[in-house]
Amino acid sequence: MSHSPRRRAPIMTAIVATLAFAIILVGCAGVAPEEYAGETPEFRIEEYFDGNVQAWGMFQARNGEIRRRFSVDIEGEVDGDFITLDERFTYADGETDRRVWEIERIDEHTYQGTAGDIVGTALGKRYGNALNWTYTLALEVDDRTWNLKFDDWMVLVDEDTLINTAEVSKFGIRVGTVTLFFRRSTE
Repeated sequence: MSHSPRRRAPIMTAIVATLAFAIILVGCAGVAPEEYAGETPEFRIEEYFDGNVQAWGMFQARNGEIRRRFSVDIEGEVDGDFITLDERFTYADGETDRRVWEIERIDEHTYQGTAGDIVGTALGKRYGNALNWTYTLALEVDDRTWNLKFDDWMVLVDEDTLINTAEVSKFGIRVGTVTLFFRRSTE
């Protein structure tokens, strides 16, 4: 039994589409935190965020347009393996917001955390000068709640300076990027 060229075309299209999707998924696998194990200075969030930290950041839509600028005053408190981060946001338009993280160090490389607007539990892996922190944020937009997935990478530049970039996605589609620069208070 032979298939006509017309019947083979949809089958071939489906096979090509499936292979292309598989290649895209493999390409999105990303970098593992373990790849930064030898990088210095070593980033330990329980040391960096013990005290006052300031941050400045922005959200860019996927087309690169800057949609929101903000600053954050962070007060960190460490008690053994538990870290509390009280973050107070001030946006360029004058709006303010607050998020309080409760983070627990599970082992040498693993952290988990919660906050009022975080869906479930945030998970983090730390090696060398980098931490990969993933979570879902419930964001209020026009009387609706959007659950946005954040894939944060924090990299310690020197003992007082930290850079954070986060890919933000919804339903697996990238909607934008958050960039933050942190500076630890030396007082």
